[in-house]
Amino acid sequence: MERLFSPWRLPYVTGASSTPQPDCIFCQAADHAFQSDLVVARGQTSFVILNLFPYNSGHVMVVPTRHIASLGEATSDELAEIITLVRDAERVLTAAYAPHGINVGLNLGRAAGAGVADHLHVHLVPRWTGDTNFMTIVADARVLPETLEQSAARLKPLFAGLDAPARA
Repeated sequence: MERLFSPWRLPYVTGASSTPQPDCIFCQAADHAFQSDLVVARGQTSFVILNLFPYNSGHVMVVPTRHIASLGEATSDELAEIITLVRDAERVLTAAYAPHGINVGLNLGRAAGAGVADHLHVHLVPRWTGDTNFMTIVADARVLPETLEQSAARLKPLFAGLDAPARA
């Protein structure tokens, strides 16, 4: 088995470089008065937001509006809308980017990798064969072919164009 060592991640995984934020970023984005350019779609109990620190272009998260940390805290309506928005995001990402695959995942708790551990969110990351490269390893950098603004401009109309019966 091959091992890749990335010592620059130690401060992140140990929490040494993380500064506690007084307000939850997802709760701020959930507030309809907060007009974030990163929010690309809203439902009744959840929303879709671009990841501010994406792994790839189009990296979105489906987030419940209510501040909950786990699936066990979600109501049946919240769970239904979360998975419906995950499905919608899959459709939109496929139409917008034609990825070869999509990673869909939850990180429940800080030890599992959650950057925001106390507000549930589902990641969808478009993937292409060969999309990882040496930059992440040697330069601690990701190369993204478009800005977040361009991603939002690409995704918002596609979410808006989803027909209501398909979302129900």
